[in-house]
Parts: sequence; C-alpha cells; structure tokens
Amino acid sequence: QVQLVEFGGGSVQAGDSLNLSCVVSGRTFTTYAVGWFRQAPGKEREFVATIRWKSSRTYYEEAVKGRFTISRDNSKNTVYLQLSSLKPEDTATYYCAASGLSYPDDKYYARRLTYGYWGQGTQVTVSS
Repeated sequence: QVQLVEFGGGSVQAGDSLNLSCVVSGRTFTTYAVGWFRQAPGKEREFVATIRWKSSRTYYEEAVKGRFTISRDNSKNTVYLQLSSLKPEDTATYYCAASGLSYPDDKYYARRLTYGYWGQGTQVTVSS
C-alpha cells in the first residue's frame, strides 16, 4: 500500500503563486511515478503533470507548461507542484497519485487509470 497526503492549497489572486506538496508513505519503493491531477466542479478529473520517481523525468499537460513545475525530493518522499501565474480557470481540487507501472511513453502517465493510489486532494481557488 502507498499513502499520499497533499498540502499547500489555498485562496489566491490571479497572477499569484502557490506551492503544493505531496507526501508519499508506505511501500514507496514500488512507486514508479507520481502525478498531479485536478478536478474543477462539474468537470472530469484532468492530468496536470507527472514525475518519474527515480529519474525525475517530467511530463506536463500543455495548458500548464511554463507556469507549473513538478519536482521531487526522494529523501523526504515528497513531490512538489509549484503553481505560478495562476488564473481563475486553475481553480480546482488538486490530487496527487502514485503509479507502480513502468511505461516508456510519457503519455500513459496522463491517464488516471495508470495510478493506483490517490490522495484526498487540496483545494486551490484563484479569484480574478
């Protein structure tokens, strides 16, 4: 089992920045990648970014490229998501998730089904 807990959500103004953290515990050695997803009210949960646990290789959804940065600190079993230049449309509950599956193609890590473990989510609200 792998457990994930997100921290760092809040309410900010458009253009502000916010840092989210995801602490991974349990059988972390089985984790191949950690991803961030978000879900706005009335919408499907969508992919934001992912990072390979060992290599730190990253992959982003196009809409957040250049504004969001995913990173990880294995010594702390923590994955971070730095949000900058925030827009009202970034308002959502942000979830981190862990995958024990190994794929050579990054696009598979944009799929929710690739991830077997999920955190409870942290709310990010951006007002204009």
